[in-house]
Amino acid sequence: MPKVLVVDDSLSVRKVVQRALESRRIEVLSAASGTEALEQIGREAPDLIVCDVIMPDMDGYQICDFVKKHPTLGHTPVLLISGIVNGTVLERAAKVRSDDVMRKPFAAEELLQRIESFLNAQSRTPSSAPPPAAVTAPVERPAPAAVTAPVERPIPVPVIDRPAVVLESAAPSVDLKALLDGVAQLPGVSLTALIDREGALMEAAGGLLPEATLAGALAACLVDSTVGVGQALAQGRLQSVILEYDAGVVLLNAVGEGAMLAVVLGDPAVLGKVRYHVKKALPDLVRAV
Repeated sequence: MPKVLVVDDSLSVRKVVQRALESRRIEVLSAASGTEALEQIGREAPDLIVCDVIMPDMDGYQICDFVKKHPTLGHTPVLLISGIVNGTVLERAAKVRSDDVMRKPFAAEELLQRIESFLNAQSRTPSSAPPPAAVTAPVERPAPAAVTAPVERPIPVPVIDRPAVVLESAAPSVDLKALLDGVAQLPGVSLTALIDREGALMEAAGGLLPEATLAGALAACLVDSTVGVGQALAQGRLQSVILEYDAGVVLLNAVGEGAMLAVVLGDPAVLGKVRYHVKKALPDLVRAV
């Protein structure tokens, strides 16, 4: 029976993936942090690793890099999952030789297909290397379960897939550009920019577009330090930051756990109205990213 290690600080994600994989007769190991993941990797030597990119102690890139540089486990496939998949994420994933990157939220069936393709490819590689090993062939055949999988799919998969499919199908219906335009067109607003936590620009709207990339990079640095202040003072998760300057105000608002919205205002008097509209748009923004 193949072993898959699922690394994610979200218990709900780990449980959903676990139920989906166990329905395919795959042994599931789980880790809630990078440290725990490294311990499991060294102790259990999983056949495949599914790892979230953003975690509190160690990111998925570091875990993938550890696996790929391991003297005996370097061949182990690593599937990274991320709430944001853009050029920056793909570039970093390529540098650590990730085998694939998958966007969250995802449908359970899509995840199963990718995992099974990796496991099937792995099972074929060792079986073709030692042809005389007649004893190992029967042991490896149940792993892909090509015959039994179609029989089991109609029963467990729909129950598992429904929540994930609903989330995934809702995302394409959200027009990210239109959401940002809606905020940018408010009186007194000159720029709206959506950025990831590393400062990479995802989308922007308004009249100061050349400044959007710079605003994103600076906002990422500022939010990282502000999060640390909030944690030190036990104030909970960061919601927003308001910066007042001579020529106006910059509003930074968290969009889920992986992105931020930066709004540049020339008139401080409209800040309250802008914050109201941003708050109303947040659920759609979270779904869009």
